[in-house]
Amino acid sequence: MPKLSARRWKPSGLKKAAAWRTGHEATWSVIVCSIDAGKFAQISQCYERLLAERRFEIIAIHDAKSLSEGYNRGIAAAQGDIVVFSHDDILILDTEFAAKVERRLDGDFDLLGFAGGTQLEDGYWWAAGPEYMRGAVAHAVAKDRHLSLHVYGATGANVEPVVMLDGLCLIANRKTVETVAFDAETFDGFHHYDVDFSWSAHCRGLRLGAMTDVPVIHMSGGIFGSDWKHYRARFWDKYADILPSPRPSPMPEPRATEARTAMFESPYSLLQAWRPEYLRRATIAMLRLRHE
Repeated sequence: MPKLSARRWKPSGLKKAAAWRTGHEATWSVIVCSIDAGKFAQISQCYERLLAERRFEIIAIHDAKSLSEGYNRGIAAAQGDIVVFSHDDILILDTEFAAKVERRLDGDFDLLGFAGGTQLEDGYWWAAGPEYMRGAVAHAVAKDRHLSLHVYGATGANVEPVVMLDGLCLIANRKTVETVAFDAETFDGFHHYDVDFSWSAHCRGLRLGAMTDVPVIHMSGGIFGSDWKHYRARFWDKYADILPSPRPSPMPEPRATEARTAMFESPYSLLQAWRPEYLRRATIAMLRLRHE
């Protein structure tokens, strides 16, 4: 049987869909695929803090066959106006997170994330190179007391328009999840579901953005082993008609992200540096070094 967590609506329970909105306040559904009880408890606390003044539900999928399958199952159960697809190993550090997302999904964007690309070249969002990367994400590594801030690209805008997004956290309005589904048949594992979903949304005319003004820490740097390469090849096969060249054989190694990186000893010092001007200067420096 599918395993769904009990829904927790804050600050009060809802009896029917018509009662979801209070004025212009949106309701939220947070979908998390997790097999780690400790990580799930931590990410639940994170969203309970971020959405304390909102009505929300947390839907846990503890037996996902793949992230695509798990997220589709979560969409079928979700009742919120805003739907979040979240990894269980992130930490969002912005008390204005909910207000920023609501304003943007009600305005210029349909699908938000934290890092992405502006041009499709391959089955991963940074493939086209640093001129086409957008976003910023901090990383924490086990047994390392430092936090590393990776600036992928920022022009000074709080939200950078992109055509594909990284899957550490995707945030969609109801229009998006009613228009696009995760491809659980092609991406029946745990890689490339995100680029496929976000690129499909872009192809359907939905507006994507990478937020640069919401600090986020990801406790993972990504795994690019045989499974990742397998689904990368599937992405090439699915989009062979629009990718710039035929799928190479053998597939080359993925290019480095070439992000500008800075190290910090605490979340406080990280937050002090996470400013639009710093991100913009870091982007300029990264591009200058690339062309020297």
